[in-house]
Amino acid sequence: MSKSIKFDDIKNYQSDLDKRSDAKLVGRAVSHQGVNAVSANYSSEIANKPVFSIELETGDVANQKRSGRCWTFAALNTLRHRVANEFNLKGNFELSQNYINFWDKFEKSNFFLENILNTANKKRTSRKVAFLLATPQQDGGQWDMLCALVEKYGVVPQSAMAETYNSNNSADLNSVLNLKLRRDAVILRNLVNDGADKDKIAAQKDQMLNEIYRILVYALGEPAKHFDFEYRDKDNKYHIAKDLTPKKFYEKYIQLDLEDYVSLINSPTDDKPYKKTYTVELLGNVVGGRQVKHLNLSIDDFEKLAIKQLKNGETVWFGSDVGQASDRQKGIMDDKLYSRAELFDTDLDLTKAEQLDYSESMMDHAMVITGVDIVDGKPTKWKVENSWGNKVGNNGYFVMSESWFRKYVYQIVINKKYLSDDLKKAQAQDPILLDPWDPMGTLAKF
Repeated sequence: MSKSIKFDDIKNYQSDLDKRSDAKLVGRAVSHQGVNAVSANYSSEIANKPVFSIELETGDVANQKRSGRCWTFAALNTLRHRVANEFNLKGNFELSQNYINFWDKFEKSNFFLENILNTANKKRTSRKVAFLLATPQQDGGQWDMLCALVEKYGVVPQSAMAETYNSNNSADLNSVLNLKLRRDAVILRNLVNDGADKDKIAAQKDQMLNEIYRILVYALGEPAKHFDFEYRDKDNKYHIAKDLTPKKFYEKYIQLDLEDYVSLINSPTDDKPYKKTYTVELLGNVVGGRQVKHLNLSIDDFEKLAIKQLKNGETVWFGSDVGQASDRQKGIMDDKLYSRAELFDTDLDLTKAEQLDYSESMMDHAMVITGVDIVDGKPTKWKVENSWGNKVGNNGYFVMSESWFRKYVYQIVINKKYLSDDLKKAQAQDPILLDPWDPMGTLAKF
C-alpha cells in the first residue's frame, strides 16, 4: 500500500538532522564548494602517480572533440600504434576516424531501415520498435562493429580523409539524420502494413539510402577511394606509396587479422554465467557483417589476459563507465577519489552486479590501456590513453587504479592467442541473445 510523506515525518527528519553537531558546517561546505570538492581524497592523487613498470610507447593522444566516437578512436589508436612502430613513422600519425565514421553512419542507417522492416508487423508502441525509434543511429559503437567496417571498407590515413566540422561536432548531423530515418520509418511501416509488394518497398528503401549518402557526403566529405601515402620516418627518410585503396593500405601497413581479436566482458550478473558468449539483439551496423559477440569472464581472468597482452607489446582496447569517480583534469580514475558516503554519512555501496542490474553503471566510453604498474606480482594501477586531446590528464593520458578497473571496466579486446584452450573453446560457442537494452550494449548508444 502506498504511503505519502507526512509533515510529521519531515519534522522528525529535521529533528534528527538538528542533533548532528557538524550539520551546519557540512552544509556550508557542500553548498558552497560542491559534493566532489568537499569529499575529495587527495591521497588518491598520490597513490596514482603516472609511473608504470610496463609502459608502451604510443605518442600523442587523439581528440574526438564534440562527438561520441570514442570506440572508433580507441580502436584506430590500437591500429596506428602498430603502424607507427612497424614503419618507424615520424610525427603524430593518425588513421582517418572520419572515414570510418562515414561508413558507420551509412551502414547504421541501412541497419535501422532493415530492422524497421523486420518489425513492421509489431505495434509502434511495442518496446522493440520504441527502442529502435528512440535513437535510429548515433556516434557510439562496439569493437566488433569497427571490425565489420574495416573488413568491408578498409582504412585510410587521416591525410586521405580529414576531419570536418560535422565529424568533430556531430550533434547537428545526428539530429537531421535521425529525423530523416524516423520519417523513412513512417513510410516503410505504412508500405508494409498496406500490403505493398517487395519490389516497391526495396525501391523506396534504395531511394532513402541514396538521399542519406548525399547527406553524409555533404557533411563528412566523399570517402577516399584511391590515394598516395607519403611520410618521413624517424631517420628522416622519405617514403611514398602510390595509388593505394583503403583495403590495400590496410593489407600493406596494418597487416592484422581482426578475426584474431575477440571481445571479453566482465558482467557478474545472474543472467550471464561466466565462460558463455553473448550477443545483443538489434545491435550492429553492417548487415551481414561481423556479429557483436562477447565472452563473459571473471575479473581475475580479465585482468590476467590484459597484462599478458601488454607484456607482449600490444595495447588493450577497453570499455568502461568513465563518469564514475573520475577527474578528467587530473587524469585519475579511482573509486577512492571521493568519499561521498562518508561525507553524507550514508551507505552508497553497490556490487558490480547490482550497479548493472539497477542502472547505476554502464559502459559509456572506450579507451586504450597502454601500461600497468605491477608490484609483488600484482597490478596496482594502469596507464590509459584517452581521446579527449592533450589538455586533460597527463598530456591526455589517465591513471586508472586497480580497484577502479575491477569495479568499472566491463570489456576488453584480446588476441585469441593469449587465451587458454579452455577459453578458446568457450569463445567459439554460439552466443546467447540478450535484450536490446542490456547494459552490455550501451557503449553503442552514446
